[in-house]
Amino acid sequence: MKLTHIKDPEKFFELIDSCEGTIELVTDEGDRLNLKSKLSQFISLANIFSLSEEEIPKMEIVAYEPADVRKLIDFMIGQ
Repeated sequence: MKLTHIKDPEKFFELIDSCEGTIELVTDEGDRLNLKSKLSQFISLANIFSLSEEEIPKMEIVAYEPADVRKLIDFMIGQ
């Protein structure tokens, strides 16, 4: 699932923390990072802020639980 223009990264990562299953960030190189890991979240945020942006412009993630997919879709619709 590709997400774009995440305006509130803090709320986004709170949502990730609330998910039941694994949520993975797919890097441009095809690697997968567990977004429930605080280290992976820190790396993601550091990368965003090094680009001097206040929002996450785009991100590809994989969610394995249908309920988590629904949460992510609802979050993106509600932004």
